[in-house]
Amino acid sequence: MKNPDAMKTLLACLFAVAALAGGPLQAQTTLQPIDRIAAVVDEDVILRSELDRAVANITAQYAGREAQLPPPEVLAKQVLERLVLVKLQVARARETGVRVTDQEVDQAIANIAGQNRVTPEQLREQVARDGTPYAAFRESIREELLTQRLRQRFAQGRISVSEAEIDAALAAQQNAGAQLHLAHILVAMPEGATPEQIATAQKKIEGVKALLDKGEMDFAAAAVRYSDSPNALEGGDLGWRSSDEIPSAFADLIRNMKPGDVSAPLRGPSGFQLLKLVEVRDAAQGEARMVTEVQARHILIRVNETTTDAEAKAKADTLAARLAGGADFAKVASEESQDPSSKDKGGDLGWFAQDAYGPEFGSRISALQDNQVSAPFRTDAGWHIVQRLGSRQANATDQTRRAQIGETIGRRKLEDEWTRFLRELRGEAYVDLRTGAADATAPTSTAPAPVPAAVPANGG
Repeated sequence: MKNPDAMKTLLACLFAVAALAGGPLQAQTTLQPIDRIAAVVDEDVILRSELDRAVANITAQYAGREAQLPPPEVLAKQVLERLVLVKLQVARARETGVRVTDQEVDQAIANIAGQNRVTPEQLREQVARDGTPYAAFRESIREELLTQRLRQRFAQGRISVSEAEIDAALAAQQNAGAQLHLAHILVAMPEGATPEQIATAQKKIEGVKALLDKGEMDFAAAAVRYSDSPNALEGGDLGWRSSDEIPSAFADLIRNMKPGDVSAPLRGPSGFQLLKLVEVRDAAQGEARMVTEVQARHILIRVNETTTDAEAKAKADTLAARLAGGADFAKVASEESQDPSSKDKGGDLGWFAQDAYGPEFGSRISALQDNQVSAPFRTDAGWHIVQRLGSRQANATDQTRRAQIGETIGRRKLEDEWTRFLRELRGEAYVDLRTGAADATAPTSTAPAPVPAAVPANGG
């Protein structure tokens, strides 16, 4: 699935994940002589020191907004659950053959440094000043890359968008020029929930809505405390969405809301939700927009459970040598490429926006002359060899618009499926939360904000 913002999104979250893994030096000086286990996750463990550092960094991110955080024992439990999910995702990625090389970690760190306008050496010094071992920082980057690739592989294997779905989205577009900033609170339910589980979830979401209606808590604070969504600690913020990215049942409701409004409880595929319309802005799509389109063909060698990164690169190098020796690109692509959508067309990708397949792919194409063939290069999909056939400046065509809508529908589907997958992953794993080793993870009856009887303070 195309995702031109994948690298930008990845780099935006890498620094936050690295901060989660790190921690202030003083937090480490208060540890007991023997580090205790906060949780056992299958064959791995989460240490109390890891939990302490993660909680300390979340607290630091909310400096000046501490009232939005739940009580310490609830926050610790939420952070511990997030650490559990990270462990499970990393383990699943490695089990299924996802690999990240040292060179890729180095490149990611260099990109983070560049975005923060420092050199890699200066970034390393900053990490040391924060009291985080550099090896731990590197490992957090590696784990984030692993989980990103697991998600991308998941999308490639399970997410598809039909032409009929795109046609329906085009027909239903009434506010194409509007972009919506949304937030949500999710009370999750398992697959095949019983009537009792449904009733409990509904009672909880109604209790949260009552808190909001009475003005006893703002939406972000309620999301941090009660939401089961992976973005709960971000206040449930979903960011800016076009109308294409919102399920039609929700879009009809949101269309009648004003900024600041919170919906009534909604039943969705993952459970009950509350949606907040934060802001609305004009996307200014009515003006003619010029885009650079390129025509290219490629050969893809995937990295997967049966093919390591080194093996895929070696095969790509062999094919590149054949092409350099005069072999026909289309013939080699038809015989060897592992991209099913283009293989039967000699690797032809047609005309597309330069960054439609991501910034790395786009930058490689832009560096080529017409008819020139690239050296093998790596993306999240695997190893590529690309031949650029031509380029042109064009208005955003209907085909481009259809591709954009297909991408946004795919992202919406991925969010639902990925949330379901994480719940399944968590449910199948052996997880032992050692509340005796991490007292903060044991809920207590004290809480600074009122909690209705229908709403467990731990969000469960």
